Amino acid sequence: MRVVCLSLLSFFLNVTSTYSQSVDVTFQVDMSAETVAASGVHIAGNFQSEAGLGNDWNPASTPMQDPDGDDIFEITVSLPPGTYEYKYVNGNAWGMDENPPSECSVGSTNNRIVAVGNTGLVLPAVPFNGCIPKLRLAVNMVGQEVAPEGVHVMGDFQEAAGFPQDWDPGAVALQDQNQDGTYEVELVVPPGNYQYLFVNGNTASAAEDLPGGCTVPGDNGSRNRAFNFAAGNGSPAVPCFSSCEECHPSVVFEYDAEWWNDAVFYEIFVRSFYDSDGDGIGDFQGMTEKLDYLNDGNPDTHDDLGITGIWLMPMMASPSYHGYDITDYYATEPDYGTMEDFEAFLDAAHQRGIKVIIDLVLNHSSSEHPWFIQSANNTGGYRDWYIWSDNNPGQTGPWGQPIWHPRGGDYYYGLFWSGMPDLNYTHPPVKEEMFRVADFWLGKGVDGYRLDAIKYLVEDGNILEDADETFALLEEFNTVYKTNNPGAFTVGEVWSNTASIIPYVQNDRLDACFEFGLAGAILDAANNGNPASLEGQLMAVQAAYPVLQYATFLTNHDIDRVFSTLGSDTQKMKLAASLYLTLPGIPFIYYGEEVGMAGTGAHPNIRRPMQWSGGANAGFSTVTPWQPPGSNYATNNVTAMANNPSSLLQHYRRLIRIRNEQPALRRGRTVRVEQEEANALSFARVYEDEAVIVVANVGTTTIQPSLSLPLSSLPAGEYSVSELLTQQSIGTVTIGADGGFAGWRVNGRTLPGRSAWILSLSLESPANSAAVAAPASHVRLLPNPAQGRVQISWEAPVRGAAQVQVFSAAGRLYYSGVLEQGRLDVDTGGWPAGVYFVQVWDEGSRGRGRLVVVR
Repeated sequence: MRVVCLSLLSFFLNVTSTYSQSVDVTFQVDMSAETVAASGVHIAGNFQSEAGLGNDWNPASTPMQDPDGDDIFEITVSLPPGTYEYKYVNGNAWGMDENPPSECSVGSTNNRIVAVGNTGLVLPAVPFNGCIPKLRLAVNMVGQEVAPEGVHVMGDFQEAAGFPQDWDPGAVALQDQNQDGTYEVELVVPPGNYQYLFVNGNTASAAEDLPGGCTVPGDNGSRNRAFNFAAGNGSPAVPCFSSCEECHPSVVFEYDAEWWNDAVFYEIFVRSFYDSDGDGIGDFQGMTEKLDYLNDGNPDTHDDLGITGIWLMPMMASPSYHGYDITDYYATEPDYGTMEDFEAFLDAAHQRGIKVIIDLVLNHSSSEHPWFIQSANNTGGYRDWYIWSDNNPGQTGPWGQPIWHPRGGDYYYGLFWSGMPDLNYTHPPVKEEMFRVADFWLGKGVDGYRLDAIKYLVEDGNILEDADETFALLEEFNTVYKTNNPGAFTVGEVWSNTASIIPYVQNDRLDACFEFGLAGAILDAANNGNPASLEGQLMAVQAAYPVLQYATFLTNHDIDRVFSTLGSDTQKMKLAASLYLTLPGIPFIYYGEEVGMAGTGAHPNIRRPMQWSGGANAGFSTVTPWQPPGSNYATNNVTAMANNPSSLLQHYRRLIRIRNEQPALRRGRTVRVEQEEANALSFARVYEDEAVIVVANVGTTTIQPSLSLPLSSLPAGEYSVSELLTQQSIGTVTIGADGGFAGWRVNGRTLPGRSAWILSLSLESPANSAAVAAPASHVRLLPNPAQGRVQISWEAPVRGAAQVQVFSAAGRLYYSGVLEQGRLDVDTGGWPAGVYFVQVWDEGSRGRGRLVVVR
């Protein structure tokens, strides 16, 4: 399920920028849970200069007031349309500012965000350092033919949520991102009693027609659903459309997996990987020489890392050490070698089964690029390849940086800095040229692209990120590169919260995006011993993205080295690796992570030379390298760790080998595994008739967890269990008719603190499937396996009409009906052979069963 957050903030994201007049925006913060500083409450953001309040991001220049003494501090400012980031400050200096959770903030500094349109806004009062609870409205549309206009919800909540009027049937769209049949939306509304109806389309006549059992009479002339929204009481249950019955998404999903779902990627900064020619700079030949360390191409050996994908940071011609400001999109960086050297590296990687994607910087070029030089001089027809203004518009960027830079009496737009002018994609020749660039490198043999800073591609007035024009451009780009190579892969850098990332993986834009919120949650769990935020983020990710199509990681070239973040604690490091290399998604390892390279602060510190040995220059070069090696290279290096079975490097090798050998870890559905330990996280990855169960103890004390798998597609029977990290046999577990088990204590074993089990379940003895039923479910299926017909009976007392739904193991609804007098005959003659799930429910209880259909 995709969670679409609509609120007073996000309603205006699609308003055009043709309106230039300023509007009043009222900011409010609830300080009732805080001790207000003597210097008062302030607000800081990139709106301050636009509002005439001095410099942006000044924490002391914009005080807020509490006129009625209710601890709600507020300020009203006049702003032109645009997207603004901000923070509340309990005081008047940095260090006194809030750090709200990622659910209601963006970026690494956790800023709040508001999109201003052409009408005024009164933002709801948010708790300092917190988020407002959101009302989730969701409906299950399985069995319905969804209208071309989509699914909407209307009600008397709409004005409270910032929409122009209540009971507008086409204003609030619901989304089903992962095709499980449940359409939903999240809204920010004040507490209160609300009435609503779901709409299959966008007109009032397409609203659902409900029976009286779950409705109240409304002022709109119909019977409506009703709900009291207040802090702590959650959101309404998910109903079936036009029904009072509760519905749930299928327990499994229909989805496609691609080659990148089978890959483990390794991010390489060429300058720092290995110097082959003694100039202190890493190069293509050096990478080729070290490929056997990454993957020697022989699956029977285990002394390589085992990665199957490489992401190269920028390797095109550039004047900067990092390469993100490009001077020639058709040439390699001379420091790294020739085009022939690069092609030789590609060939060698492909021979070992390694796919290679490269950084493609679409947003900007170097200010030294010939295109920009001609644009600045207004020669050669290049003026409009960049964005120019006769005077300084005075805008600042998302983190308060100047974005308009002087040159020759005019000003040009460059979001990141003056050396990186943004390309102008509203000028058709720019788009056409960059599409040719993409085709050129695909022609060289690269397997796809990591797309840098992708949310800033096109600007719309003051909307600098996530503009509709950016999404349209990405759809065109997708068509171009998929036409050239249908198997090419794109992964985008959208450094935002999950809800803001999702549009980039919709509508054939990008194949995947990096999931920053999940990375932070993994590190928080490993560092602080509390899995709650990780469980919550994992649920949000599962609900939001197309299944499996997101990139997981612990750190990258822009973030402090993970070993430093985890306090140089090897046990925490192993735990974090065990989590992200078994979770769903596409894992990306940052070079040197596997040996615990350290580094914080300025970017060169986290991009130091790879630590191959404890010898001179960490074995990276025979001469003084471009940057000194990290401080811990004497102990944390490949040579020292390669033959130590308890080393971090060996742990990574084992984890990657396990992932490569277990289809369930690469392509499996994620199913919740229940346990009662407060400091543990557990989940199952299920693929066909195989499963891997991961149990992670993020606390510091030993536990003996009791595990329960409520439901899965696993066949009933006796399963042998092996712990894959230690390669020990654990014994057996019995899987019931519903594909689950309850109260399993892993044969009395204990799990030490900050460690994990990776348990492989293999079917050893299938159960006799005649008349199989889950004893606790009261659902009986005869015969089972079924050939042509099955009788569904429910042994529970039926209260009212009992509903029946039958789903395939891929999540497709095959039957929906009503169970009368406790039993129902269903024709299965036209169904494909396979596993099906039967769900039966009435007003008071619910049952389930697992059906096998044969031909």
